[in-house]
Amino acid sequence: MTVIGIIGAGEVGSQVARAAIANGYDVVIANSRGPETLKDLMDELGPSARAATAAGAAAAGEFAVVAVPLKVVNDMPAEELAGKIVLDTNNYMVWRDGHIPVIDSGEKTVHELRQEHLPRSKVVKAFTHIQAPRITTAGTAAGTPGRPALSASSDFPEAMELVTRLYDRFGFDTVDNSPLSESWRSGPGQPAWAAHEHQTRAELMANLARARRNIVR
Repeated sequence: MTVIGIIGAGEVGSQVARAAIANGYDVVIANSRGPETLKDLMDELGPSARAATAAGAAAAGEFAVVAVPLKVVNDMPAEELAGKIVLDTNNYMVWRDGHIPVIDSGEKTVHELRQEHLPRSKVVKAFTHIQAPRITTAGTAAGTPGRPALSASSDFPEAMELVTRLYDRFGFDTVDNSPLSESWRSGPGQPAWAAHEHQTRAELMANLARARRNIVR
């Protein structure tokens, strides 16, 4: 049984856990307050889930999902995530994160910074332009007309292959928006972000192409 380590038990992390368990995965999930504070979520998720520290979730997972904002100084368990594919669900929100000059200037994307924080991992941007509740409700079977699509970006083909399989299991087509330097195209305020309620693969590809980078000087 594939185990997914999930760091972050907020809206996105919890919804990824629900979708994963519904599709036959086991999950080990962590929050910032300690495993004992996740009892209600564990009761809901059942025997396929257990709570742990961030380092414990990272170590347990065959791959990992990071569902917490990026900090300027890394606070993720880099050692435990070394050698693993890491799905980064974060978006850069100035109102929440404050200004990060290297992102504002366009020099780096938030996901490139996550990759720098986790140099021995293979980061892939995923689940960033879908509302959390829709992760468990919007998916449809492969081949369904109008099947919704999600983008992903990575510098590693094997990470893209994994997230494509996971998206498909969850009911979504994939648009490869690699490398990580292009991941801004689905960020807040861009056309793909604005169309988060539903976009097919063709529509998402067009929305990514229409993106225009916002540079703060």
